[in-house]
Amino acid sequence: MNASTSPADGGWTDLLQQGTGPVQQSFLDLVKNTREYVGYHPNVIWGDLQTPQYAEAMLRLVVGFHEIPDDIEAGVAARTARAQYIGQNGRSYHVLLGEQALLTNIGGADVMRGQLQHLLKATALPGLTLGIVPARAPLRIYPGDGFSLFDDHRAEVEGYRGAETITDPARLQVFRKAFALLQPSAVYGQDALDLIKATIAST
Repeated sequence: MNASTSPADGGWTDLLQQGTGPVQQSFLDLVKNTREYVGYHPNVIWGDLQTPQYAEAMLRLVVGFHEIPDDIEAGVAARTARAQYIGQNGRSYHVLLGEQALLTNIGGADVMRGQLQHLLKATALPGLTLGIVPARAPLRIYPGDGFSLFDDHRAEVEGYRGAETITDPARLQVFRKAFALLQPSAVYGQDALDLIKATIAST
């Protein structure tokens, strides 16, 4: 989701009212200045790996729900621009997707098929470690919201209410602990590829 409103000061709601463009540009600025990213996305594909078609379908849902200005083109451009930083200048990304993220129907079968094909190719990106938590995998922690950790000192949690920025060290530790408990349930490498391919075959 930088604009005149500071998200760290609780300005996400005001920023969102300007449309998807300012929000996504602010997230792009955050990604540009991040060296180490850790994130868990249980229900949808991580924003940095979304295709333009998937991102457009997702943002149209956001515009409709929040009744904000329809500036989809600007929002899609800023969101998909995040991918350029993966593997650049030593940046590292460790991302966990829930298997449900592969199945949640955003944009219809053609959009989902293209998104999953893109995800297959993305597993080879330098600096990216991608794990998938199978739906039937035993969990060491109860299910919760998705979250993103930026350089281990800022968390972003998104939901129907918008995005929440967390910088308090004690609260950040909760997300570090959650990720550490989720990670053993994930599959990586060929096992992750096989899971994506099986989903494509059934799409």
